[in-house]
Amino acid sequence: SGCARSIRSRSTCLTRFCARRNLRAFRRKIDRDRNRLEIISHNPSDTEKLGAELGRAARHGWVVALGGDLGAGKTQFVRGLARGLGISGRVHSPTFTLVNEYGGGRLKLFHLDLYRLETPEQILSAGIEEYLKPDGVAVIEWAERIADCRLPIGNLKNVKIEVLNEAERKIIYDDFGA
Repeated sequence: SGCARSIRSRSTCLTRFCARRNLRAFRRKIDRDRNRLEIISHNPSDTEKLGAELGRAARHGWVVALGGDLGAGKTQFVRGLARGLGISGRVHSPTFTLVNEYGGGRLKLFHLDLYRLETPEQILSAGIEEYLKPDGVAVIEWAERIADCRLPIGNLKNVKIEVLNEAERKIIYDDFGA
């Protein structure tokens, strides 16, 4: 399993956790270390559970930059995050609408997808600035596209999902807003 293998990041040693066994430890590490964590998800259900743990830990004003290739599991992760916030409605990718807003949980969730926006001009004209300091939690898929816009982002968390094979994903969590 490799669960006890240590990784070194920014002079802080963290323990690498397996998604199936240490979801509570995942949440504690998010709350305590606010640095970097790498987790292996063995299936879509694990990815959703990890999202739910982040949702339970989420605070007002968080902006989660979510990266990964098409089909990596970004929307699955957001479904879990919504569940962790107590949102029970159907969560789907906002590729064609740009933003989906979900209420009914302890915090509002704003789910943005910048896949169709290719230039800084398109991004700025879409009016996403209000979601960079959200009244709730904002999750931005393809957030790397706003790097050239030089927009101030509030309490930033970064989640990158890397495809390891057909079922497994490496989920890397960085907290830049601590």
